[in-house]
Parts: sequence; C-alpha cells; structure tokens
Amino acid sequence: MALQNSEPFPSVEPHGDLTQIIDDVWYLPGSVAFKPLLRLPRNMVVIRHQGELTLVNSVRLDDAGEKALEALGKVSHIMKIGFHGMDDAYYLDRYDARHWVVDRNSTDNNNDDIGKLDEGVELPFPDARLFAFKDTINPEVCILIERDGGLLITCDCVQHWVPSNLMSPVAKVMTRLIGFQKPAQIGPPWKKMQTPPNKSLRADFDRLAALPFERIIGGHGGLLESKGAELLKATIQRELA
Repeated sequence: MALQNSEPFPSVEPHGDLTQIIDDVWYLPGSVAFKPLLRLPRNMVVIRHQGELTLVNSVRLDDAGEKALEALGKVSHIMKIGFHGMDDAYYLDRYDARHWVVDRNSTDNNNDDIGKLDEGVELPFPDARLFAFKDTINPEVCILIERDGGLLITCDCVQHWVPSNLMSPVAKVMTRLIGFQKPAQIGPPWKKMQTPPNKSLRADFDRLAALPFERIIGGHGGLLESKGAELLKATIQRELA
C-alpha cells in the first residue's frame, strides 16, 4: 500500500547507470550529499534470479534509471547488510518488496515478513552465502557470490576507491586525507566506529580474506576487478597487524 504523503522519501541523488559485473549481477554508482559541499559516492548492487531482483545497499533512481532496473526483472528483495538503508523504505513501498536485515538489527524478530541475514541463511539467489562479522560493535554482513571467480559484496567494511565524477571536489580531498587511497581498503571511519575498546577486528578480517573471491564491490568506491582476497590480505597485514 502506498504512503499518503506525495514525497515521504529522500530525493533522488545524482547517479550513474547499471553496469554488469558477472552474469545476473550489476552495480550502479550513486551518491549522497553527506554534508554541505561533501558529496560522496555510494553503490547499489542488483542480483537477479528467476526474474526476481535483490537490491543490496539500495540507491533511489530517476525515472530512466527505474525503467532500466525494471527491464531486468521484478524488484522483490531489499537487503540492508550494514549502515546503508536511506532508500530502502522507498523501494519497499513502491515495489512491495521483502526487507532483509542483519538479525541483531531487527526491531521485530518474530516478523516473518523480514528476512534475517546471518551466516547459513538461505538467500533468494543461488551460489551465494553470507559472512557475518562477530566482533564488531554493530552487526554487519557481506555477501559472497560463489561463481565466476568469486564476488564479495560489502557495505562499509571494505571499499575500493577510484576517481568518480559523482564526488564533490571537497570529498576527493577529504577522503584521500583520511586514508581512502589503497585497493581493498578497510574503511578508516568504519574501523574506528566498529572496533570495541582495546580490541581488534583481525580475526574477523582473517576469516573474510580466507573466502574465495577475485572481485570486490563495496557500498562506496568502485569495482575491484581482480586479486580481491590477495589485496585484502595485504590491507589486513598493513592495518591490523
């Protein structure tokens, strides 16, 4: 059922077009006005199975973008795997899709209409499994597509920043200053926010990097096309040794 307000959702922000990564998986570069003069890139991933689409790290689209999305299939599932979720309500309302959340984030764990994201859950698409962080302050999961060399889908934990015309000039300078300049980067603000006092996330990241994947697409940045696990291991050794 549609909401009564004419525009109760965040507005459409500048974004790019859908780009295929592997069979039945696409990503779309979007953006968000984080603060005045600070426009950051963010990504949505689209996974298709039997005509149904799952959106991960959703990004609201303009009319042309929605038509391109709908041409791929029916929007049926919206997955919030980390902190990103500002556009989830729009898609849930427009397409009557099912919401999937990290189990500890759910406000109603008895609601069967909510999909619970935790390791071992059956996902609405094949050849995939979840990785769940065990030691972070707030829950977060990653999705591993187990085909075509392996594709790791993340939110904020691992990001691969590349030049983007969706970033403001201030954002380009700021992100480089705070450390977003290496491949398969553990997000510096994320690491600070998610690491318990006097603890380390090394064990979690060692488990993550042991998974078989070549490609990484995060909630921010660009697509890392090869050597994903190898480059993440180098990041772990550099930043979590």
